[in-house]
Amino acid sequence: MRLENILALTHGKLINEPFVKSFENIVFEASKVKRGDLFIAFEEKAIQTAILNGAYAVVFDKPTQISDNEIAWIKVQDTEDALKRLLRFRLIEKEIIAYECNEITLKLALQVITEPSFIALSGDIKSISKTLWHAQNNSFVLFCPTLCDKDLFTNIKKFPKTAIEPITIMEQTLFETSFIYDNTFYERQLISPFFIPFLEELLHLFKSIKINFRLRKFTPIDHFEAVFTNKKFEIKEFGTSDKVLIFELNTQLIKNEIKFLQKQASWAKTIYIVPYTTECEDSKNVFRYKNKNEIIDILKNNIFHFALVVGVDKSILSKPLVNQTQLTLF
Repeated sequence: MRLENILALTHGKLINEPFVKSFENIVFEASKVKRGDLFIAFEEKAIQTAILNGAYAVVFDKPTQISDNEIAWIKVQDTEDALKRLLRFRLIEKEIIAYECNEITLKLALQVITEPSFIALSGDIKSISKTLWHAQNNSFVLFCPTLCDKDLFTNIKKFPKTAIEPITIMEQTLFETSFIYDNTFYERQLISPFFIPFLEELLHLFKSIKINFRLRKFTPIDHFEAVFTNKKFEIKEFGTSDKVLIFELNTQLIKNEIKFLQKQASWAKTIYIVPYTTECEDSKNVFRYKNKNEIIDILKNNIFHFALVVGVDKSILSKPLVNQTQLTLF
């Protein structure tokens, strides 16, 4: 990429008059810089290493000592924003097609094996850039706008609506599902039936854009996460107790999760513990807390089979989580 293009894309200011005018690659890890690369300096202390490794340019946003006038020194307002602008241009060049989804669909996609031309994005801007910079031309990208900057993409498509092949549930509990999809039987998957509509939407996308995929054993995705405990709220192995805490960090999901529990576990005593400011229909089974310390008190003072605990994760429990691999008969 030529120097004038870098300056235009990053809104950068050239501090000196360098001999170099173009660059082979854009790198932000000093140890991986090769001769001819442009280095984006997130940390000033890494600049000298990048130069020794052959960097032809340094992009920086903090006061920096210029140590080599032959290379280009480019001052920007913010290095992270500069990287986003460069990545956006790169994706336009590669004609990347993006699909926007919710957090659950993305986390399910991260557990599905697909061909290289389909990428489920996760992580900060650095890890996203590593993933996308060398992506195949015309690749498909799946992203969640709450986890990834939507402005990276110019070509965003909507999910196809009508399912080509539905998921048929054969057996289910609150926290696991056996189902058939495309004539393949997936037995006792550690995925709640609550997530099956999200999975069906994802698999329909694969079918629609003709992406080959393979489902493997699912693992918890940090939503509607079941933790089995005893009466002292010590964590037990999966399926070995009749007291279950269900943790949900995303308050936007609780309305549907409450409906799911009321329908699928109508026989059980279920309580709902939500942040004080969260919108939730009040009832005798809904308890509100102002700080995390109140949650344990609510649990200790109430009898229940299931407790949906919203806004926190399992780290509020005093003992570390054991490996929960055994499936429940609930």
